[in-house]
Amino acid sequence: MVEWAMKDGDLVPNGAGGFAQVRGEQAVLQRALFKLMVRRGSFPFLPELGSKLYTLCREKAGARQSLCAQYVAQALEGEDVTITEVTYTETAGQARVDVCLEWQGGSGTVTARLGGVTDEND
Repeated sequence: MVEWAMKDGDLVPNGAGGFAQVRGEQAVLQRALFKLMVRRGSFPFLPELGSKLYTLCREKAGARQSLCAQYVAQALEGEDVTITEVTYTETAGQARVDVCLEWQGGSGTVTARLGGVTDEND
């Protein structure tokens, strides 16, 4: 499958007036990262697209890891991937979600970075 290459939410120019493409493993990982970073419900005609990871900052610190895994599974539902590991870490008010994936013919990891995490809800 061929998809447009994206970086920081923007299409990547190919230097010839068009846009770069990604295939195979890169397409799977890019699509997974996109689904994790898009706020679920932000596309009116695709209400199931995206994740609720952005809501983790509102949750008690002790519940964030399990909710994170739940939100990742929900966001990637329908993708032909197996989630093998979800790791949620916080450092200096920033959160990081590492998701290890396997699919037919490959495996890889995507990292979603979230901001605004505090321990106020403990």
